[in-house]
Amino acid sequence: MITRTVTTLPPVTEAQKAAIHAAPRTPEAHRKLMADLPALQAVQLGGQARAAHLPRTINVAAWNVERCLFPQETGRHLAPLVTDVVLLSEVDHGMARTGQRHTTAEIAAELGMAYAFGVEFVELDLGGATERAFCADDFNALGWHGNAILSSVPFEAVMMVRLFDHGHWFAGPADKVDPNQPRVGGRMALAAVLPTAAGPICVVSTHLESNADVAHRHGQFEILLDAIDNFAPGMPVLIGGDLNTGNDAPPEYEWRAETLFDLGRARGYDWGFTADGMTTRASLITPHPTRQLKLDWLAGRNLTCEGNGILSSVSVDAKPLSDHDCVHCRATVGVA
Repeated sequence: MITRTVTTLPPVTEAQKAAIHAAPRTPEAHRKLMADLPALQAVQLGGQARAAHLPRTINVAAWNVERCLFPQETGRHLAPLVTDVVLLSEVDHGMARTGQRHTTAEIAAELGMAYAFGVEFVELDLGGATERAFCADDFNALGWHGNAILSSVPFEAVMMVRLFDHGHWFAGPADKVDPNQPRVGGRMALAAVLPTAAGPICVVSTHLESNADVAHRHGQFEILLDAIDNFAPGMPVLIGGDLNTGNDAPPEYEWRAETLFDLGRARGYDWGFTADGMTTRASLITPHPTRQLKLDWLAGRNLTCEGNGILSSVSVDAKPLSDHDCVHCRATVGVA
């Protein structure tokens, strides 16, 4: 559990990049590389909060923004939801495919919010063919890809928990590791304690593994729930993100087979904060016109759901901003 915060994350040095390229593709080597990269050992805070505390009832959105090719448009697209908290996954920071921008910072500035950003992966290359089409540079200035939390109020505490440190994308089987996406890091979650008129709440942005099976995601979710209980014991909690439910089992992509739903229920979480309906679509990076999955979820504990919905990721000018739609809810602290 990582609770150190910084305003600037240290870049990966050329010597560290050389060490990554030279390292054997083993879990042990990957753990050492992760420990030696300061950018993976802290949470970056920035932006500007606009209020002292949240009301008792809050608007929350969770969105996998698929690298975030268009951060300012993404912020404007979210604005009508009048969100108090935004839980983001797949945000780039210093990647060629997104113009070397800090996409989280730009969305936060557009919405007038504070942010917490954590590095999920240090990416060593430019990505696949559809991503490379957006690259003006042949290098990544920082190479960071991760999760974020945006908040309209200051963070009282933040925590990052690594859900896997074995190098799933570094030391995994040859038939499972994409050679166009060499990376160090692993799936993780960010959690934050925020003040409300009814006391503190914990909000969580997470992203579970796509390149794995039901048992793997179950284990990741159990690690996350244990970390939340240690970080914010007894506190109301709202978890949101891309849980990749059913993503490993084509052609049915059956999300109902995931055991993490029962695990959450047994730990007091209600999945009714998520609206019915699929949450993926074809995009500029992921052009799969017929594939539809239900990957994105919101789950609450000691909260009451006042309403939920799915915001299409297609912008007003008919451009898909992501291959995921945004899930959102209205939640009240306390159980009705």
